[in-house]
Amino acid sequence: MRFIKLVNAIVFSVLIIIISCKEQKPIAPDVLIKNGNVINLEDGSVAIANILITDNRITKIITNADLTNIEAETVIDASGKFIVPGFWDNHTHFRGGDSLIAANKNFLKLFMANGITTVRDAGGDLTSSVLEWRKAIEKNEIIGPTIFTSGPKIDGPGGTWAGSLEVEHDADILTALDSLQAIPSDFVKIYDSRISGEHYLKVIQETEKRNLITSAHMPFTVELDATIDAGIDAVEHLYYIMKGCSSHEQEITQKLVNNEIGFWDAMPLLQSTYSNTTATATFSKLKANNVYVVPTLHIGGVLSNLDEVDHSQDDYLKYMSKAIQQTYKGRIDRVKFASEKQVADRKALDQFFGELAFKLNENGVSLLAGSDSGAYNSYTYPGISLHKEMETMVATGISPLDALKSSAYNGAKFLKQDADYGTITEGKIADLVLLNSNPLEKIKNTQDIYMVLSNGNQHTKQDLDSLLKSAIVN
Repeated sequence: MRFIKLVNAIVFSVLIIIISCKEQKPIAPDVLIKNGNVINLEDGSVAIANILITDNRITKIITNADLTNIEAETVIDASGKFIVPGFWDNHTHFRGGDSLIAANKNFLKLFMANGITTVRDAGGDLTSSVLEWRKAIEKNEIIGPTIFTSGPKIDGPGGTWAGSLEVEHDADILTALDSLQAIPSDFVKIYDSRISGEHYLKVIQETEKRNLITSAHMPFTVELDATIDAGIDAVEHLYYIMKGCSSHEQEITQKLVNNEIGFWDAMPLLQSTYSNTTATATFSKLKANNVYVVPTLHIGGVLSNLDEVDHSQDDYLKYMSKAIQQTYKGRIDRVKFASEKQVADRKALDQFFGELAFKLNENGVSLLAGSDSGAYNSYTYPGISLHKEMETMVATGISPLDALKSSAYNGAKFLKQDADYGTITEGKIADLVLLNSNPLEKIKNTQDIYMVLSNGNQHTKQDLDSLLKSAIVN
């Protein structure tokens, strides 16, 4: 009996040693980011944590300080740094025809140098090039952000933007959507320069049948409620939201239908008939239907003040080719030849839009931070303008947390990519930005970048500075 007990004791001890050895087997991630202040965008909490990354995915987040069992290929000491998801610019454009392909490709460097690891290309005429860049970025052949693209916009016959898919008859809607799905595009962008109100609503309804995501400018011959009822997923810019907040929307819409007034004539009428009661109902409907709104406040401020701001010494002008700068002329001339009243009205509208964005956010409508940068949009530079957009949001009274959420967090949800992006969570893609200072305290700290992780690469501040330097074209 004593012998049996001795044997059992030995067996038990061996089992303990085996189990202990198994428990001590080192964890070997590709990357360990240790002791960083991880910002939770869902609630604004900040916690010191260690992030383990393998194959460009976050495999584990641990908050205890015992890292003795971790043998990472790369260790990044993030002590004192603040970690957020890589920024998303939710409204950009790659466009301008074949002569501007190289200039547009150069924008990719500007996005990455600013910690923007994802962009939403909201329509242009360079889709084949965009798709080539996207593949090259995925293969690490070039440096740039993940690109989600709409491909060409949908508009009516003779639409404003080159490359648009023209809808004149019902059958054209099906053809257009078939071609976009063949790309495949990541969402459908509808523009309002020539499309009829009837076909505009039918496009949205057909995309709903196909379970596609839509964002749009809204023809002013259509009421906002009809757009929401049709199933729109995002409204680009605030003109159309303002229209839905007017107590006289129906009457003003009818004047537009009758060609008694035009788009810009309607602005002061809509602004002067803004109704808190109507607006509150509109906000509730937008929220209930999960409609996102893209305020594009920064570009509004830039364009509203072209008459008094000299951009000739802008730091980012050196990254814009002469051909890109030439595309700015149309908007510059528009201001140059505008009347004093038109200039004043535009500035008043810009101020009003800031107040409207704040109210949307206050009422729980999800905002998307987008720069609208690209050719033709004067002095709204790719990369830095996304940070300026978040700054402008905060200047309206929106909290830094909500401004941050409007970038990656809401962007990922809108495009139904939140299983992979938008928060720092186990299992998600490791697109991360390490900041030297806390953006929750001061939104401008989003520009104080220490390192960017994207597509399995770590870009130090020195790397990002070199990337910027290589993007200089003037």
